[in-house]
Amino acid sequence: MENEDTAAEKRTAVDYLSFGEKTAKRVSWEAWEFTVVGPRQVRVTNASYGYLKDEHSYTVEVTAREGLAVPAECECPADKHSGEYDCKHKVALATVGGSTVLDAAVGFDHLAPAKQLKTDGGLHADTRDCDCISQSEFPCWPCYRDGAQ
Repeated sequence: MENEDTAAEKRTAVDYLSFGEKTAKRVSWEAWEFTVVGPRQVRVTNASYGYLKDEHSYTVEVTAREGLAVPAECECPADKHSGEYDCKHKVALATVGGSTVLDAAVGFDHLAPAKQLKTDGGLHADTRDCDCISQSEFPCWPCYRDGAQ
C-alpha cells in the first residue's frame, strides 16, 4: 500500500512541462531522434521530415529540478515565442526520450577520456588500454583488428 509521500516521489519530467492536447498528439504521431551533444544538452530531431530532418533539429537544454532531469530551454522558434506552453521538442524529450536520455545529458562529462565503443562492442584502437606496441614491433590481435598500426 502506497502512502502520499511515495506517490509524491514518483514525479516525472512531464510534470514540470505545460502543453496542450495538440502538442501531445503531435509528439505521439511524429518520429523522434535524440543525441546528447554536450553537458546538459540534447539534440532533438523530428525524423518525420525524412531527408529534411536536419532542418527540424533543435538543441534542448536540460536542468535538474528537485533531483530530476527536466527539459528547460529549446532553441526552436516556438519555445522562444510561446510563453504559455512548452514546445513539442521539450515534450518529446520528456515523454519519448524519457529519463534515460535526460539523465545521460545531466551525467555527460565532456572532460572524461573518450572510450568509444565500436558496434561489435570492442574499443577503437586509439582508446584501447594496451601497451602491446611498446613490448614488440607488432600489435596484439585485438589492437591489429581494431586498426592499430
